[in-house]
Amino acid sequence: MNLSYFFIHATFLCPLPSSAALGNDTERAERDSGKETSFTKPRLRLVQQLQRNQQCMDGLVKANMEKLTFYALSAPEKLDRIGAYLSERLSRDVARHRYGYVCIAMEALDQLLMACHCQSINLFVESFLKMVAKLLESEKPDLQILGTNSFVKFANIEEDTPSYHRSYDFFVSRFSEMCHSSHDDPEIRTRIRMAGIKGLQGVVRKTVNDELQANIWEPQHMDKIVPSLLYNLQHTEETESRSPSPLQTTEKEKESPTELAERCLRELLGRAAYGNIKNAIKPVLIHLDNHSLWEPKIFAVLCFKIIMYSIQPQHSHLVIQQLLGHLDANSKSAAIVRAGIVEVVSEAAVIAASGSVGPTVLEVFNTLLKQLQLSIDYELTGSYDSRVNIGTKIIKEQEERMFQEAVIKTIGSFANTLPTYNRTEVMLFIMSKVPLPSLQHTLDTGRLGDIRNRLIQMMLLKSLLQVTIGFQCNNMLTALPTSFLDPLLSASLMEDAEIRLFVLEILLSIIDRHGNRHKFSTISIIDDISVLKLKVDKCSREDTLFMKKHSQQLYRHIYLSCNEPTNIHPHYEALYGMLAMISIELANEEVVVDLIRLVLAVQDLALNNEDNLSVYNRCALYALCAAYLNLISQLTTVPAFCQHIHEVIEVRQKKATYLLPEEVFIEKPGVSKDVDNLEMEVLFLQSKISEVLGGSGYNSDRLSTPYVPQLTDEDRLSKRKSIGDTISLQVEVESRNSPEREERAPAEEITYETLKNAIVDSVAVEEQERERRRQVVEKFQKAPFEEIAAHCGARATMLQSKLNQIFEITIRPPPSPSGTITAAYGQTQHHSIPVYEMKFPDLCVY
Repeated sequence: MNLSYFFIHATFLCPLPSSAALGNDTERAERDSGKETSFTKPRLRLVQQLQRNQQCMDGLVKANMEKLTFYALSAPEKLDRIGAYLSERLSRDVARHRYGYVCIAMEALDQLLMACHCQSINLFVESFLKMVAKLLESEKPDLQILGTNSFVKFANIEEDTPSYHRSYDFFVSRFSEMCHSSHDDPEIRTRIRMAGIKGLQGVVRKTVNDELQANIWEPQHMDKIVPSLLYNLQHTEETESRSPSPLQTTEKEKESPTELAERCLRELLGRAAYGNIKNAIKPVLIHLDNHSLWEPKIFAVLCFKIIMYSIQPQHSHLVIQQLLGHLDANSKSAAIVRAGIVEVVSEAAVIAASGSVGPTVLEVFNTLLKQLQLSIDYELTGSYDSRVNIGTKIIKEQEERMFQEAVIKTIGSFANTLPTYNRTEVMLFIMSKVPLPSLQHTLDTGRLGDIRNRLIQMMLLKSLLQVTIGFQCNNMLTALPTSFLDPLLSASLMEDAEIRLFVLEILLSIIDRHGNRHKFSTISIIDDISVLKLKVDKCSREDTLFMKKHSQQLYRHIYLSCNEPTNIHPHYEALYGMLAMISIELANEEVVVDLIRLVLAVQDLALNNEDNLSVYNRCALYALCAAYLNLISQLTTVPAFCQHIHEVIEVRQKKATYLLPEEVFIEKPGVSKDVDNLEMEVLFLQSKISEVLGGSGYNSDRLSTPYVPQLTDEDRLSKRKSIGDTISLQVEVESRNSPEREERAPAEEITYETLKNAIVDSVAVEEQERERRRQVVEKFQKAPFEEIAAHCGARATMLQSKLNQIFEITIRPPPSPSGTITAAYGQTQHHSIPVYEMKFPDLCVY
């Protein structure tokens, strides 16, 4: 032991004292040496000359330190003795306040530690860590910083052999405590905190890559390390504009505890494996809860930006899952707290979407929609617990509205980062949650239930609109499948005007694939559409298939939407945009013809006014038709068609400006009560349009056929019309196409005179037809129920008899070639030969 003692003492000494002063020490050295005295005599004189020097101004003697290092390398088995002695001596010097020797001893230890990488270093490290712990336990800030610096040097050493029994619990606790230093002197407090952060960084570096070391990812360690780093990061709350990247910081910021804590947190999270993410994120959530840091949300957003940019991209969905779980756990917290969590989810989800979101796509939207519905319930009931209304928290309606808007914004921002197929799934998912008056949804009853249903419909459609903004899909069959389009169009028939407007905006967002929507945001007569610089592609095969499948459904809902008495300016703008987008994105020759027929039917709707629309609504319909026909005439580039449209518009400009969009769709629209007595020259004539387009190759027969919407169960499910109105319209359509009527109608010989009379008397015929319709509607509105029931029952009986005849004809088997067989009940049954036994002509066999 004393040989190591002599070499160690040599490192502490500078100027040499006299030999007389070393007598007692020499005798004590000889007495303590025992059997090794003879071995140490050659070096005894050097040790005696260096032992009791109290002057430490010059620090370590380089030559002596080199000798000690050479001895340690030559005899590595002596390292444990060297470490034990230095540990004992350092403890004594600390107790006696001989801080000069303490600094020299730690410097010597650091050099030995850096030089000796051998298998025996583990025993030396134990003594070294005891000395570091002794310094950290001191109340002197300089000693704490000295011990921290030594530990950081040790942490950067890659050991050859692992240690199975080494523990860092004390260092984690002590360094975390130093991170929370509250020393009176600001400069000293900053130095201690920075030392604590460096110490934690050293612990992480030493343990994170060695599975045989202490598991730093365990909750008892993470619950100390992460909050300590966040505590030093908090004062950046006021500097929101500072970049979260450490590469964009000044030198002054790099020397601050804040920047050091951020670098340490990034390094910690960057080393986190899949199974350790949750243990690292949970303390962050708890810290934000305990310090009420969700409410300003600036610091919370900064924290999770650091987290999302630091972890490995494939682990991003784990962070999103924990945030969503935390949102569920705080579902009864104040709205401002939930709004802060949702804002963080929004920021984190956008970053995660650029990497891997895994299975969390629908989970994100499911959680957000659930929170949206809970918020609506809170807003309506005024309580977080519907079972208890006394003693609960008072809910502020304005805060809940802010939370709902934050959720909708988050849904949109996350959806905008998803690929097309994911957004289609999300659209279907949200649409399936919208409560509609159909068999698939159970609606709440009562006044409060109606309000709740409307609010949920509004919020979900708002969310769906956010998802569809910027959505582009080449295949409309994929973008608007039947499972999505049917319930969406059902919502367009509801009484609520705002819901109908949302539906139109959603359809516009999906159909507009080339960014032309904003060019038709206002309704006007465009003299030359070339100034719009429209982006138009040829109608693809997929678009043609989509229109063949769904065009009549779209036309029907546009027609019925035009007939709504609660429509206002935005509704007509959306309808105009809808017609324009279909014409640009999905139109072929057949679609153009159908759109023209549809718009002319809308004009007749305003002209006949069977549903008693207001003067403004009728003028708006006339103006809408004029704007669209002006647009489609220029898109078709048929000169005669354009000329007719322009002639009618010029007549309106002279005689009826209240039928043009420039006079109707303004702040104070100019309308006239003369809409009941319009001249034919201010109307677009179907016969004239059919003539001019038929001469250019369009289907004139189809153009001359007025458009009549098909009525379905949606009219019954929606609350727009009464049952009497629906039945009367159905009966009218049936009577018009009834076979009986065809049989009763005598065959008429078609001659020139017949056609001439038909043209001359067309106005009278239309008047008679209008009167007949009025009588039918009046009958079903005012007739007794028994009479209506008897009438419908008779028609149902007749229909059933016809169906029975059809079934009998189709189900009856063909006569058997082998003859007939008499049944047991005396009836004749026909038995057909099986197909595989039949004899077919040679030409029928392939």
